[in-house]
Amino acid sequence: MKLCILGGGGFRVPYVYRALLGDTGTPRVDDVWLYDEDADRLAVVEGILTELAQGHADPPRVSVTTVLDDALEGADFVFSAVRVGGLLGRTQDERVALELGVLGQETTGPGGLAYGLRTIPVMRRFAERVQALAPGAFVINFTNPAGMITEALLPILGDRVVGICDTPSGLGRRVAHALGADPAEARLDYVGLNHLGWLRRVVVGDRDLLPELLSDDALLGQLEETEVFGAEWIRSMGVLPNEYLYYYYFNRDAVRAILDVPRTRGEFLADQQNAFFRQARHLHCGPGRAAGVEAFWRQTVAERRASYMAEAKSGAEHGQQTTEVVAQAPELEIDGYAGVALDLVKAIARDEPTTMVLNVRNGATVPGLPEDAVIEVPCTVDAKGPSPLPVTAPDLSQLGLMQQVKACERLTVQAAVEHDPDAALHAFALHPLVDSVGIARELLKGYRDRIPEVAAALRAP
Repeated sequence: MKLCILGGGGFRVPYVYRALLGDTGTPRVDDVWLYDEDADRLAVVEGILTELAQGHADPPRVSVTTVLDDALEGADFVFSAVRVGGLLGRTQDERVALELGVLGQETTGPGGLAYGLRTIPVMRRFAERVQALAPGAFVINFTNPAGMITEALLPILGDRVVGICDTPSGLGRRVAHALGADPAEARLDYVGLNHLGWLRRVVVGDRDLLPELLSDDALLGQLEETEVFGAEWIRSMGVLPNEYLYYYYFNRDAVRAILDVPRTRGEFLADQQNAFFRQARHLHCGPGRAAGVEAFWRQTVAERRASYMAEAKSGAEHGQQTTEVVAQAPELEIDGYAGVALDLVKAIARDEPTTMVLNVRNGATVPGLPEDAVIEVPCTVDAKGPSPLPVTAPDLSQLGLMQQVKACERLTVQAAVEHDPDAALHAFALHPLVDSVGIARELLKGYRDRIPEVAAALRAP
């Protein structure tokens, strides 16, 4: 099977290839095409994959190209992991908001809306080429903001576009492990939008294990979410929140913590990745330097993971973490996005039914949200693709937050598709993390002035 990766020069691509190397089933992905506009980054990533493949009897072959149609033609699956505007755009997503005293974060709040504005037009053009050159392909969307981007592609690709995120499945897996249960046997009652959801039950057999976890200090203390939210707040809710809800429940604390460090996460990653690709280009990528670029990549991965949501974790600063976590980072990630994506591919390609938390069309799953809204819920997956499972209705606070954020996402999609600045202004003004129309106007002006791709998205053709 042919797999096309859009954004093939990206930092996470080696995770995907590592996962593919471990797949021995039939059919399997044996032909990987990496597409990116940056030929130098493609060459570096190709070198890493070459080293990863050493010692494997029949690794998937890898082709790299800067020609989109060559990468897409005849693909069975398309992974999307593009970053429109690069890390420079991400740093502006953060700084424009922070300078106004508002949360500056990649996917949550106004930064996520700005990211969506500039990404949607590009992703829709990609989707149109998929429809023309690989009409039977499933598009598995990693591109953030994942739910919003997936929803923007539904009119073109229908239910053959699926958004993925490793956070809900990772949370369910860690809860099961903490309770000594097999994660494969645990049924998750999870509902929300991407980066905004709640785990309400973890059922093994006919028993919900979550109350046991919430009542045990030692077990609850094992979870990263407890470090982020605190045990008292988690117990008061009676559910486990997605870690990104920190930015809603502790918004002022988050803004203050981000402003207290010299660099935002985007600025840290921009510096780190520029240094990585600059140095990696000078390394020989062939067999004579086995583990050269790949070892350098692993080291950089560890540093990258260390800065993840540092503002939400006590005692952590951007770019710092314990030696144990740093050493394990590449192994942890293989069960993240790459593991979720490969499980999805296997379920569809081999008709091996499984259950996963995915970003899919709502239908009638969550009353109170439009049928064509993309939500994040457990789904069964087989050869036909994902189908959302029934979930317990969200409570009023959960549904209210979902509705408000979903309204802002849909206004952002409208703004990007119709080149409509008024819709963009309404998206910013109505977002729960933006507290005034005046601030919304300044946000929109700042993003248009400082991110060319946002200005282009709102400019009439």
